Amino acid sequence: MTTADAKDRFTFFHPLRVRWAECDAQGIVFNVNYFLYFDVAMTEYMRALGVSFSGDKQLEFYTVSANADYHGSAVFDDELEVGVRCERLGKKSLSIVYGIFRGNEHLTSGTLVYVHAEPGTKNTSPLPSWFIDRLTAFEKIAPERKPQ
Repeated sequence: MTTADAKDRFTFFHPLRVRWAECDAQGIVFNVNYFLYFDVAMTEYMRALGVSFSGDKQLEFYTVSANADYHGSAVFDDELEVGVRCERLGKKSLSIVYGIFRGNEHLTSGTLVYVHAEPGTKNTSPLPSWFIDRLTAFEKIAPERKPQ
């Protein structure tokens, strides 16, 4: 898959600029900060879907798996785009794929698996049908559907 192909698979992008504090002694973004970028972009992705973390459309998710592959390095003041897309929907979980790009250069790939829980209880529960419908309509590539 080429970088252009990878970038074309995303419907949603969130822009970020690398801050000095996110860089290590080598002058590049410290590896764990890419997970921070994923988290910020996930919040904005949910906001774009009309999901809130309070009120009527409140959802709660817990991360159960996280991985990243590094293809290049970002440095201070780089302007990045973080692509977010749902790759798979289960009964109670979803897999979100991330791509971090500097222009057309694909720097980082990541996948996080989230489990849905009832707000306030931490008990896992099925994804609401309104959320599945909204997410499926939003994505240009339909998420794979697997019960879990």
